[in-house]
Amino acid sequence: MASFSRQRGFTYLLVLFFLAVVTAGLAAVGELWSTSRQQERERELLFAGNAIRQAIGAYYLATPGPVKQYPAGLENLLKDPRFPDTRRYLRRVYPDPVADSPEWALIKAPQGGIMGIASASERAPLKRAGFLAPNQAFEEQAVRLKDKLRYRDWEFIYEPIMRRTSDQGAGISAP
Repeated sequence: MASFSRQRGFTYLLVLFFLAVVTAGLAAVGELWSTSRQQERERELLFAGNAIRQAIGAYYLATPGPVKQYPAGLENLLKDPRFPDTRRYLRRVYPDPVADSPEWALIKAPQGGIMGIASASERAPLKRAGFLAPNQAFEEQAVRLKDKLRYRDWEFIYEPIMRRTSDQGAGISAP
């Protein structure tokens, strides 16, 4: 009878050990899945932010007349109210993938309108390097802000490129 109770105790320990190993494995898989999901959301944020920045630039450049203007809101990128015909710069306003919200933090232009967007999320990004051309400033922010970097710091701003005119030599004009 004593050997039977010892065998049950040994089996019980094996089951507990097996459950601990399975739990640790599931925790590791969960962590891996969470990291993968955050990286996917970062890619979505970079895509949406760049698309909206390009749309703001197209809206700005399409302004009739010499005085350029930024859109009053993101809905103006869906249908430009300045023209009688339908002009679209975006098919839809992408939601903020990191904050899980349809709303963005809008960056106001000094002369009115919005010149850019940013995520409303205060979470720290995983990506710190390897950004492509329009977003290379994000790498400088990662170095400068270190552990204080947030998705909110990734600002997708359209700034017109100032160029020299051949007639004026050193004169500067907007495109």
